Amino acid sequence: MDISYIPMARGFVYLTAVLDWYSRRVLAWRVSITMDTDFCIEALEEAIARHGTPEIFNTDQGSQFTSQAFTGLLKEHGIAISMDGKGCWRDNVLVERLWKTVKYEEVYLRGYDGVSNAKTSLADYFDFYNGRRPHSALDRRTPDQVYFNHQPLPWPKVA
Repeated sequence: MDISYIPMARGFVYLTAVLDWYSRRVLAWRVSITMDTDFCIEALEEAIARHGTPEIFNTDQGSQFTSQAFTGLLKEHGIAISMDGKGCWRDNVLVERLWKTVKYEEVYLRGYDGVSNAKTSLADYFDFYNGRRPHSALDRRTPDQVYFNHQPLPWPKVA
């Protein structure tokens, strides 16, 4: 899980997403006008409610993810906490790749007029990303195909 800055025609919002590392599927996401902890917790709660409790959960060391509210929720569910090393973008490379993809295939092409427009357009994009966009690292399958069909991938695969 990570947070990214999303520019709009006027101003910006923050986007957070819960990503399944194996399938690259976006399990939940939220947009916020502030960098508070609440929108991260909402995305985490949705991911758990819809997809079950993971054994381990990875984030960066942002204040949202190190907060008592966020770590407390993970502990409450018995989820092991994994945090990236300070300044180590490679520790969270899959989420960083997601941000690049979202920005170049969606955000930079749209210039959202407002928060509601950003949410609607991002919802459509994540439906496309999960269900119709093949990934080379997934042997040209979509995240939904890998996530829901539990098909093993031909490892090792250079992504």
